[in-house]
Amino acid sequence: MKKILSILALVGLVMFLMPENVLAFNADPGLITEAGFSQDEATDAAAATASPGFTQEIKRLFIEGGPLFMSFVLIALVLGLALCIERIIYLNMAQTNTDKLLASVEEALNSGGVPAAKEYLRNAKGPVASIFYQGLDRADEGLDMVEKSVIGYGGVQMGLLEKGLSWISLFIALAPMLGFLGTVIGMIDAFDAIQASNNISPGIVAGGIKVALITTVSGLVVAIILQVFYNYILSKVDSITNDMENASISLIDMLVKHKLSK
Repeated sequence: MKKILSILALVGLVMFLMPENVLAFNADPGLITEAGFSQDEATDAAAATASPGFTQEIKRLFIEGGPLFMSFVLIALVLGLALCIERIIYLNMAQTNTDKLLASVEEALNSGGVPAAKEYLRNAKGPVASIFYQGLDRADEGLDMVEKSVIGYGGVQMGLLEKGLSWISLFIALAPMLGFLGTVIGMIDAFDAIQASNNISPGIVAGGIKVALITTVSGLVVAIILQVFYNYILSKVDSITNDMENASISLIDMLVKHKLSK
């Protein structure tokens, strides 16, 4: 997962810093006219081609907001998104069909007992299968030990599911803080410009405030994006946790039934 996280972070930076090469040529109205278009159509096509795209507009705002603080906000976005995507991939891989797993374990218990069930769980994937295996590994010590083992290892699996969430919450809190810091420093620079020119003209004030507020807007946008992913990840963790708890209770009931039927 660390390799996936590093690759995602690198790809995000490259995608942002890579210039737009698609239709990046300067359209010459004369050449377009020779191709069969009228002069007006050629002019319109050249104007449409020369208009900045979305990425170019983002880059312009990035430069206007100040590369220093905007770089920190960008790093928070890229790393936060990389962590979110890594968690989503991990949680999707960890999610299993507990009903099917319980049916297979029960079938193995009925056919070959605990050893057969352990052999099946050894080859199964997901946190629920790991919890079941740890519980059945202590089956010869009694149901109390099975229950304690399931609860204890369930806490371990919970920690694995929530791994990295603290870093995502850090980037959510850090992005607007960096934006506000850039805004304060930008306002100081704006007042320095007013003091240097000894003139409180609307152009100087408005321009300085605009540049200063770009960092705040960027930080808030980053925080909003990461917060949406964070809440989605939390919902996935809650869903898997509920499945783990319900499946663990069903496993204990299954073992009680299996021992009583002996």
